[in-house]
Amino acid sequence: MLTQATIDDLDAARTSGATIIDVRESDEYTAGHVPGARLLPLGLLPVRLQDLPRTEPVYVVCQSGGRSFQAAQLLDRAGFDARNVNGGTGAWVQSGRPVETGAPRQS
Repeated sequence: MLTQATIDDLDAARTSGATIIDVRESDEYTAGHVPGARLLPLGLLPVRLQDLPRTEPVYVVCQSGGRSFQAAQLLDRAGFDARNVNGGTGAWVQSGRPVETGAPRQS
């Protein structure tokens, strides 16, 4: 069953080093993202599953929650403990939490 996560859940998970993937496009990610989030656009996700941990939760974020919901469903069906972040990066920003800008780290 797909788990929904709040911004508070994401913040706590981020602080403890959880895996966070941002499924938006590169230009969206570069403009502003949750600190520590890894860029993995939705279109590339099916061919990059091997890059994600299967033994811990994976928090999935986009701009508002639509693409991340699709991505989390895909991960859930593939056997991952996926957590869709409600409200996405927009809610993160609106909450006043820190945002990073710039190009994604190469993985």
